[in-house]
Amino acid sequence: MYAVIKTGGKQYRVSEGDIIRVETLGAGEGDSVEFDNVLMIGEEGKEPKVGAPYVEGGKVTGTVKAEGRHRKIDVIKFKRRKNYRRHYGHRQPYTEVEITGIKG
Repeated sequence: MYAVIKTGGKQYRVSEGDIIRVETLGAGEGDSVEFDNVLMIGEEGKEPKVGAPYVEGGKVTGTVKAEGRHRKIDVIKFKRRKNYRRHYGHRQPYTEVEITGIKG
């Protein structure tokens, strides 16, 4: 069984046991989280349930494994012959979630 969920402005295709990195949820390590924005639920060999926009009664649960930050990206602004240079880095925080159940 799999589901397509929406969280943090992005969509993820998940199955039970999957570990995904989503935008920071504000939950502590070991906490249980619920995703109510389920766009689709499907099973092998069956027609998928597609929501309009969300599947009614669809719910995906998971547990928070870790919180961290992605690798650093460098942002450089530069204009030639104008003595203009700006350089800074950014590390986006994430929450690592293990999917434990899909209902719907």
